Amino acid sequence: MTVNGKDIHAGDTFDVHNPATGRVFAQAPDCSPAGLDEALQAAATAFPLWSADIATRRAALLAAAERIEESAEDLALLLTLEQGKPLPDARFEVQLTALSLRVTATLDVPHEVTRDDDRERIEVLHPPMGVVAVITPWNFPLALAALKCGPALLAGNTVVLKPSPFTPLSTLALGVVLREVLPPGVLNVISGQDPLGARLAEHPVPRKVSFTGSVATGKRVAAAAAPDLKRLTLELGGNDAAVLLDDVDLGAHADSLFWAAFVNCGQLCAAMKRLYVPRSRYTEVVDALADRARALKVGDGMLPDIQLGPLATAPQFARVQELVEEALAGGADAAAGGQRLDGDGYFFAPTILRDLDDGVRIVDEEQFGPVLPVIPYDDVEDALARANGTRYGLNGSVWGADPERAAALAARLECGTSWVNAHAVPTPGVPMGGHKWSGLGVENGLAGLLSFTETKVLHIVRGR
Repeated sequence: MTVNGKDIHAGDTFDVHNPATGRVFAQAPDCSPAGLDEALQAAATAFPLWSADIATRRAALLAAAERIEESAEDLALLLTLEQGKPLPDARFEVQLTALSLRVTATLDVPHEVTRDDDRERIEVLHPPMGVVAVITPWNFPLALAALKCGPALLAGNTVVLKPSPFTPLSTLALGVVLREVLPPGVLNVISGQDPLGARLAEHPVPRKVSFTGSVATGKRVAAAAAPDLKRLTLELGGNDAAVLLDDVDLGAHADSLFWAAFVNCGQLCAAMKRLYVPRSRYTEVVDALADRARALKVGDGMLPDIQLGPLATAPQFARVQELVEEALAGGADAAAGGQRLDGDGYFFAPTILRDLDDGVRIVDEEQFGPVLPVIPYDDVEDALARANGTRYGLNGSVWGADPERAAALAARLECGTSWVNAHAVPTPGVPMGGHKWSGLGVENGLAGLLSFTETKVLHIVRGR
């Protein structure tokens, strides 16, 4: 672990599994309460000097991006071993991590003067909060660490970063890499099993907690932070719906539709989780998606030409199996896949489910795996109502030949981002957040940067 720019060793460790084999391949440090106190104290001590000069912080973020690129292959190898994604995808995530820091480094913390005359001057300032606790998930551990830590650091905060216990190694390695360019105590990286996350969220030192993960865990983080009235950003789950219109050009969009659901083995909050299709186009769409699912090369992400790796964790693997088996038992049909693959590891066949409707768990809940339920509809207003009929509200999309017609429907989706003829497209600098149970607050862009600041008014009275 990295605390105050140096190694800190925990007395205990925990197992890290390779999802391609299901077997333990490494040990990670299990941070003790005393180790957590040490990390938070280091961040608090580093805060006054770090918060003093944004030019220094901007240069440090750019240097951090360069160091990440120099260490890209080592980081990508660790990421594939612990998370399962194919090595080219891991390399892309490392590139995205560096890009995120570079984009963040171009932002400015606004300083607004609302009045300036002979009598008074009123300024609106955005000072940093202090120490920020960052808790990241296992699906994109490096990219999401940069998405949170970059703006937190640019705003002048110091950070204690805790990755998921399923994927601690690449984040711990990131902490080691960045020791060379960030002052001691500015970024502290610890790892551990439960209840480390709860201890971090409820600890009196951090003034803000930024968390990405499941709705259930997000609620626990919010409850742990509430007694101290900490600021929160919660990016939680999504059951993203996509609606195809009757005039959609399937030939132009079939590949994009498929990968919107199956990117990262379906383990993406913003991925398409359910697809509503006009009944007149239903068979055509199901067949096109099923053909692509059957053609995928699934296997160990360290092997060449692999397109889809395993699910990242044993619990998620079990959940996907349960949801699919329940849907099939209830009358759904697997147009492709529908079962786990033979051999070791957490491999599940890319699955397209047909002949099912709302009210089935795999439609109503977030599956977070390589499974897409395709649901027919007869009236587009009914499809919109069903797309919105959920406690989730992260993203959604509408696909059609007339972008304006599709946009009119997409604007009525109850979610943080609505796409037209696309889904789950990452765009640096564009705010993203969830409605309903999909989160609190906004990340990315200027809005994301400001979420790591307080609003302060400086009111100077010059005379009467």
